[in-house]
This record gives sequence, C-alpha cells and structure tokens, in this order.
Amino acid sequence: MFPGQVGVIDVVVIGAGHSGLAMSRVLGERGIEHVVLDRGQVGNSWRTERWDSLRLLTPNWMSRLPGYAYRGDDPDGYMSSQQVLEFLENYRNWASVPVISDTLVTSVAADGSGYRVATSRGVWLCRAVVLATGGFSQSFVPRIAEGMPRGVQQLHSRDYRNPEQLAKGRVLIVGGSATGLQLAQEVHGSGRPVTLAVGEHVRMPRVYRGRDIQWWLLASGLLDRRIQEEEDPERARRVPSPQLTGTSGVTLDLNLLRDQGVEIVGRLAGIRDGHAQFSGSLWNTCMLADLKLNRLLSAIDQWAARTGCAPHVGPPVRYAPSAVDDRARLSLDLEEEVATVIWATGFRPDYSFLEVPVLDHKGRLKHDRGVISEPGLYVLGLPYLRRRKSSFIHGAEDDARELGAHLADFLASVGSRLRFAARL
Repeated sequence: MFPGQVGVIDVVVIGAGHSGLAMSRVLGERGIEHVVLDRGQVGNSWRTERWDSLRLLTPNWMSRLPGYAYRGDDPDGYMSSQQVLEFLENYRNWASVPVISDTLVTSVAADGSGYRVATSRGVWLCRAVVLATGGFSQSFVPRIAEGMPRGVQQLHSRDYRNPEQLAKGRVLIVGGSATGLQLAQEVHGSGRPVTLAVGEHVRMPRVYRGRDIQWWLLASGLLDRRIQEEEDPERARRVPSPQLTGTSGVTLDLNLLRDQGVEIVGRLAGIRDGHAQFSGSLWNTCMLADLKLNRLLSAIDQWAARTGCAPHVGPPVRYAPSAVDDRARLSLDLEEEVATVIWATGFRPDYSFLEVPVLDHKGRLKHDRGVISEPGLYVLGLPYLRRRKSSFIHGAEDDARELGAHLADFLASVGSRLRFAARL
C-alpha cells in the first residue's frame, strides 16, 4: 500500500510483536482476513530497544506461540535479544503472517460500521481492530527527573546498550525490578561505582528445589491464574517484574549486589537543590518482599506435597533475609558524586493514535480482559490482561484464542457488508 491508497479488510492488527503474531495465527485459522501493521519490522523493540547483554527471564522451553514451540538445542537456556528476534521472524515465516512493515499508525477512528486506520502508507477500513502494541511502548520517567542538575547524564533503560556509553564516575540506577538489578550488576562490573535506588520489588530465586522457578509457576497453575480471581485487579496488574536474570542457576537479588559492592538505598523520593533524596523505608520495603517470597515458596511446597511431586525434586529451602544497612544514606549530592542516572522505571502503553472514546480520565484503556468498551476494538499483550502470564511470549496463545473467538462472534453479529461513509 502507498500513501493515499485505501484498503478494505475485516481486521487490522496493530503491532508485529509476539502478541500480534499470535493473534494473526488465530485469525488465519478462522479464515478471517486481516493485516498486521508495524511501525518497524517484526519484533521491532527487540531490534532497537534492548541492551546488548539482555536475555529473557523465561527458559527457552517456555517460548511458544500458537502451533509453534522453541526448536533449538538449549531448552534450559535463556534467549538473547537476537535469538528472540530470530524466533519471532521464524514464526512469522512459518505461519505466513501478513505483516506490513515500516507502517506507522497515526490514527484509529470510528467510520460507519467499522474503523478507519490511517497510516504513513495509506488508510485501512475495517470492521475490527486489535491493539497488539503491548504495555511497553513508551519509556516512563518520573517527573522528579526535571530537577536533575544539567551536568548529570540521564538515560532510560530503553536507551542503554552497554557501560561504554556512560560517563566515568558513579552511576545512580533508579528501579529495583529485574532491569534495575541487572544493569546495576553490569555497570558495577565495568568499574563504575553504583548506587541502586529500590522501591517495591518482587524477590524470587532463579532455581528452587532443583527446578527453574518458572517451571514451578507454570506447573502449579500460578501463571494461569485469571485476573478476575484477584481481589484488586488493578493492583495485581501493577506488580513489578521479579528480580531475575537470564543466567542458569544464578539468583540475582539485593544481597548479591550488596556483596559485590553495589550501594543499596531506598526509593528515590525527590530531587532538591541538586541532591537526590531517598526514602527511609528501605527496611520495610525489603521485609515485605521477603514476606511475599516466603509465601510463594510455601505455596509451591504445599502444591508439591499435594500433587506427589515432592519426592522427585529437591528439599524445601528458605533464603537469607534481605540485608539492610541501618545507616543507608538518605541523600546524595548529584552534582558532586553522580555522573550518570539510569532510569529503570518501566514503561507505559501508547494510545495517542486512538480517536475513539476508550480512555479514562487517567489515560488508561477501558476494557474488560482485552475487550475494549467500543465494539470491535480489542487489546492484547498487556500485563495480567486475562491471566498472570498474559504479557509473556508463552502466554499470548491462550489470550489470543479467547479474544479471537470473541472477535469472530462480533464479526458474525455485524454481518459481512461494510457500511462505510460515502467518500469510499
């Protein structure tokens, strides 16, 4: 398609990551005509928005999409960014996904009985749209960053590649989830002193009782837990990613980083007069993370005993509590002591192209487990969309099949004729 052209089709899927590819396969199995649009290439974020040493937090054997599973010779390893990209490209070719690359979607608007999807390469008219852009489209940096002294280098984890791009001197890393800990370890290993500001986090061992922790989460059904089972669904969707690293047998936590020489401080609460101010609640934050870890391990132990698998795995263990320095600093002179700040503060979805009334007063998408409030609109790939595993590669299939069934029923209910505006 070229600028100015208009295409007509049943469904437009926006995003050619793992969620978009999974939905395409499901739609194809149902004989539903569709296209998959992406601003870049297949798996664009894996091409351009990952640091060099990044690896998946899930073992290779878990990587699968509808009708297709990992086919390499290292099932217990963890894919690099390049390997994830190759996995997605191989799936695209295997499933014959109709991807149109280098196509930026500029707007989605209601049009007659369907939607008008305007792009940098023309317009598509369709009866339904699936947003498969995920929950990580935009870097999130807190507003307090505006108070950072001009001489301090700043970058988001999305723009970090390796320590060589950093100025010499101390690095302050803000964020205590998987990304923050991995970058703290790597940057410290380059010879730079590192201070890690930690807020709420999820502590988790890489291996428990002889099995990868992801094996336990999957086998016990914890990853299949549905969002409607949660007492506070919105809270459940905001739980940070666990402190894991894609290295076989290595548990990465605050204790390990402290032993390696990384300075651990509390949550970054503000910046005032050139000084970073840290919360004094680090001990409470770590105690809560330890409590949740032990609850998880107890639940796993109970499941192992109940199902009879306990004799076939290692014995139950518990881990040392997070060590917290009673004199952890509460302030840091940014101008004098810090050369670089890395914001490992996560991401947000981008719905700026939507011209339909589907956002609430906070800019969040109004949907019920992926079914958006406007008929014919769907979203896929968000954290805990329908299940705890929803945003993982292996979690896309179940959500795509359920939403695909809903979408097929919707198309059947509105009939096959497109009633678009007369300008067509």
